[in-house]
Parts: sequence; C-alpha cells; structure tokens
Amino acid sequence: MNPFFESLGQDWVDAARRRGAEIEAPAMDSRVALELLELARVAAHTQERRFAPLTSYLAGVAAERLRAAKPGIDDAAVAEFILEVRQKLEREVPGL
Repeated sequence: MNPFFESLGQDWVDAARRRGAEIEAPAMDSRVALELLELARVAAHTQERRFAPLTSYLAGVAAERLRAAKPGIDDAAVAEFILEVRQKLEREVPGL
C-alpha cells in the first residue's frame, strides 16, 4: 500500500516470530483501506472519538471472519462489506 504500512507489516511478522509464530505480513488493499478510513471517520462522529480505532479493529476482525466463511472472496467484496456497515452508521446520525 505504501512504505509505512509495508514496514508496519514487517513489524507484525517480527513480533510474531519473537513469540514463536510465523505469520504472513498483513497487507491491505487500497479500497479496503479507504473504507476503513471512512468507517473510522464516521465512528468518530457518531460515538466518542476514541471509538474510531476500535471500530476499525472490529471491521478487520469481521472482514477476516467473512474471508474464512467465504474462501475466495475478493478485496472489492470486502470493501463493500465495510461500506455497508459504514453507511448504516451514517444513517443513524442526522447531518453526517
């Protein structure tokens, strides 16, 4: 996605290795990244601002569960999955 996130992905690999686990570096599709940023923006305005990071975390957990339940699902479908929930949150707050 960009050098910062590529480096961060390697940090996760290294941290897992120090715990005796081998993981693949996490990567993020740009469409998914955009939806996560938008979701965080909406969450910051619908609830307490500090909920935005946890909202994004839960979206990631949900996305991985969707991938496990539907092997072969593509990144565009994951982005639409996140978009659907973001739009629901937006409808709950007038003027957002």
